[in-house]
Amino acid sequence: MDALLTMSPQALIAQLLIGLINGSFYAVLSLGLAIIFGLLNVINFAHGALYMLGAFVAWVGMTQLGPWLGQPDLVVNYWLALGLAPLVVAVFGMAIERTMLRRLYRLDHLYGLLFTFGLALVLEGLFTHWYGAAGQSYAVPAALSGPVRLEQLQIVLPKYRLWVVLASAAVCFVTWWAIEKTKLGAYMRAGTENPKLLKAFGVNVPLLITLTYGYGVFLAGFAGVLAAPVFQVSPLMGSNLIIIVFAVVVIGGMGSIGGAILTGLALGLVEGLSKVIYPQASAITIFVIMAIVLMVKPAGLFGKTA
Repeated sequence: MDALLTMSPQALIAQLLIGLINGSFYAVLSLGLAIIFGLLNVINFAHGALYMLGAFVAWVGMTQLGPWLGQPDLVVNYWLALGLAPLVVAVFGMAIERTMLRRLYRLDHLYGLLFTFGLALVLEGLFTHWYGAAGQSYAVPAALSGPVRLEQLQIVLPKYRLWVVLASAAVCFVTWWAIEKTKLGAYMRAGTENPKLLKAFGVNVPLLITLTYGYGVFLAGFAGVLAAPVFQVSPLMGSNLIIIVFAVVVIGGMGSIGGAILTGLALGLVEGLSKVIYPQASAITIFVIMAIVLMVKPAGLFGKTA
């Protein structure tokens, strides 16, 4: 607390902005988890590995694809990767859903969790074998390099990190709007509550479920590309983050779309503030909050009790 009182307002705001950047990743990743669990009732433990896959697809496109094809000048730049890498992850996820995960829907949730956990281990093992455990650097795009000065707050912030916050907020808002306010979103929600009735109206429910899972993992791939210039691209980058993201989803309420977004952003800020007040406990702050929330409201802050 003494550190907080002696810290200048500019330093405090800068620390909160760093927390907001982490919160942006938490929000996008927990949103994907919330969609998959809320609409498919699947605890997708492979989400962190798919986040890692998105980052690696972007990195391979920039550094490896040209030599592989015998065209050294061929480079998939950041902006192209931001669109293509999440689509690659989404297609991979939909293939997994259609061929394997679909067989587990009528079984206990534990089977889905064990399958996705095993899938995460396989992906991490393969990429560790191919590229090693050391991280790979990914260059910040030229248009987003350098700092941006916020004159009124008297602070300087890396331009790319500000872009991460804005891009994450935009994707989260569009996703929330599409699920909560559109006809397609209504079909997605109805597909989990009463699939037989929805099928009677001529809706292809299996395809809808596949697309829903695909979009959930698309968000993981999108977050991975955003994270590539911030963190080193490593096979373990997903496993280092997924436990925190699961805690965020539990605090917000399993399956709550708005709860995942708001809780992810808020906990990023709380984590950033805790690094000022008591740095030694910053790593467990989110888990302490989760324990308190579960004691007071077991369904989560925005979750619905059964």
